[in-house]
Amino acid sequence: MFISDSVSVFAEGTYEEQIHELVDYIARNRSEEDRTALTQSFQQLLKTDEGAKSLDEDDDRKRTIFSAVLNEVKGLGDGNEKEIEGFFNLLYSHLFSLWDSELDGARKHVTTLLRIISSSTSENPAPKYRILSNLFNATPRSSALRLPIYTTLLQIATSNGNLDILCLSKKDVEQWLQQWNISAEEKSEFLKSIIDALTKSGQQEAAYEYTLPYLVSLPPSSPSSQQAAVDAIATALRLPSIFDFDSLFKLDAVVAAKDHELFGLLHIFLSEGLTEFNTWVESHAEGITKYNLEKSQLERKIRLLTFASLGFDNIGRDLSYAQIASTLQIDPTEVEKWSIDVIRTGLLSGKLSQTAKTLYVTRSTARTFQREQWEVLEKRLASYKADLAGVLDVVIAARRRHNGNVVSALQQVSEGGNLDIAAVHGVVAATAAAA
Repeated sequence: MFISDSVSVFAEGTYEEQIHELVDYIARNRSEEDRTALTQSFQQLLKTDEGAKSLDEDDDRKRTIFSAVLNEVKGLGDGNEKEIEGFFNLLYSHLFSLWDSELDGARKHVTTLLRIISSSTSENPAPKYRILSNLFNATPRSSALRLPIYTTLLQIATSNGNLDILCLSKKDVEQWLQQWNISAEEKSEFLKSIIDALTKSGQQEAAYEYTLPYLVSLPPSSPSSQQAAVDAIATALRLPSIFDFDSLFKLDAVVAAKDHELFGLLHIFLSEGLTEFNTWVESHAEGITKYNLEKSQLERKIRLLTFASLGFDNIGRDLSYAQIASTLQIDPTEVEKWSIDVIRTGLLSGKLSQTAKTLYVTRSTARTFQREQWEVLEKRLASYKADLAGVLDVVIAARRRHNGNVVSALQQVSEGGNLDIAAVHGVVAATAAAA
């Protein structure tokens, strides 16, 4: 038995009664003459000849009849949302009880259903979302059929401007790609369809979240991979909220594009500063326009990243306004504005002192984590360890003094011949307060 995400549909009545129910719904918006002809044709199909196997025992006849029913479905039908959903749920129930989801028969009928649903001219897309979601959930979790079902759902939601209604999450997508029995190429195509849908809907940052797994899914040496790598670099540079270039820089597809002009700019944003950035811009003025980049936006990002690097090298110390201004190549009067900006991005945390004109750095993000950053981290951990050892020595010394005071006080009480529980409690409390 396959594992699905939906609650099983338990339809009332026999198979024959359920087929009549489906046919009655299909014939609802037809002329009386057509309704009569359709009903009579299925009565003939459902009739069991004398001596033949009963319908309940003959799966081949059931498949033939179901295929005939599906052939008569031309749209969502003439019903309210509840009736539409019930009609299609009953279709799904028969479909997956008669065909294994991995067989061609199931694929053929699911493809037909997707075409019918997506081509429906209904002005209200809500029933489409519901019945497609039900079909997705009724399909086994590992089935390759989930790919075309969700792709159709994605296309309808995008074309109607309702992408948010899908509540798409990267976690779900990653889980699906692990479960679905599909090829590597199909996985790449699905990720690309999500990127395109989010981009079309104006959700650039959300689209970028799928760009890295999409690049990983492509063969690094393929032409599509190289173009996708260049597009990903341009997107990462263009988006004002993207400051993590390290994960992008480490991808094989990006490394394979090392001869591209944007790779050099990516390297600057990863580990260099304003001087190198200005040099690149002077020699690649056309590249700024070609890849739809904004010089002012890039300058802001490289300054914030440079600020973060400066902060990382000075965690636990004060940075003077003059030092910050010199590093960022800005006027000292702008230091506070840039400090607030870098703190808002989450790249750095600290406390400004207007009187001392300093920024005390409590935390900062490393733009990349290589040998140099590991060595800095090792030194800091060693320093923290030494500080904690000093604190521990102080605590131990205080406890020894405290215990000595307790013993001395108890001896005095004992010598006075007045040793009782109340006296002991009083001595302990007094010495503890003194400690």
